[in-house]
Amino acid sequence: MGRSVLLVVNRRKADAVGAAERVRELISAHGTLVGETDTEREDASAAEGAELVVVLGGDGTLLSQARRFADLGVPLLGVNLGKLGFMAEFDLAAFERSAAELLGGDELLVREHRRLTAEVRRGRSAVYQGVGLNDAVVTAGPPFRMIELSLSIAGGPGAKVNGDGLVVSTPTGSTAYNLSAGGPIIEPGVDALAIAAIAAHTLAFRPIVVDNSTPIELRVLRANEANGEGTALVLDGRRVCGLRTGDVVRIGRDDAPVRFVTNPGRDYWATVMDKLHWAAAPKLRDGSEG
Repeated sequence: MGRSVLLVVNRRKADAVGAAERVRELISAHGTLVGETDTEREDASAAEGAELVVVLGGDGTLLSQARRFADLGVPLLGVNLGKLGFMAEFDLAAFERSAAELLGGDELLVREHRRLTAEVRRGRSAVYQGVGLNDAVVTAGPPFRMIELSLSIAGGPGAKVNGDGLVVSTPTGSTAYNLSAGGPIIEPGVDALAIAAIAAHTLAFRPIVVDNSTPIELRVLRANEANGEGTALVLDGRRVCGLRTGDVVRIGRDDAPVRFVTNPGRDYWATVMDKLHWAAAPKLRDGSEG
């Protein structure tokens, strides 16, 4: 019989639409296709009865579907038809080679990715609560003046940072906004969070890594309040809550992980070197290494 599979297709990507027919054939040959849906829908009911969710798209597609199906506990398998492919570990060729094992009932190699929680408190009230797989970001927003934040770790005294904001990242998101802000790459599976400032107005504020059970509190000391469109909390690239001076953002660990099927033929650090050119030697004008 094989596994019961839900197929999710990002129909905004022509390559994903083109690959869908071949993926349907493989699922039907080795498992059971219990349904198909697209990324425009948000309800998770399509995955009822599925033992595996196969997602055609890129990392952004897989990230959005992780939000959609995470609470069901069903593992997600990403077939990368985008650019980088950190989270979506299979390309179409790799999926074809491994289809019999992945869909036929063999034990899956699954990695659990921890999420973070974010709560915004205004006075004594919680005005927002949410969960992120990649990161929680406090960003300056319009009119793009510097903001001032106080960062408290494990209840300690708050370190002040002036700049364009702050990124708190999981290992999954460490190669995203965190990396662009100068933060460290964290291997998947490490129970940690990275904290990096965005364009800090000082050379002294360096990125740090803390245990992911460590309470983190960001107090907004000065915000850009532009008719509700200024400073904001952003989770996984989505603006979720406008922030005001005096607001407190509390970040912690979410106990329900997202489960991704991993590719046993892929090495994480080889991918980092290939996709991000980590540790690559500089090139001379003639193309040779310097």
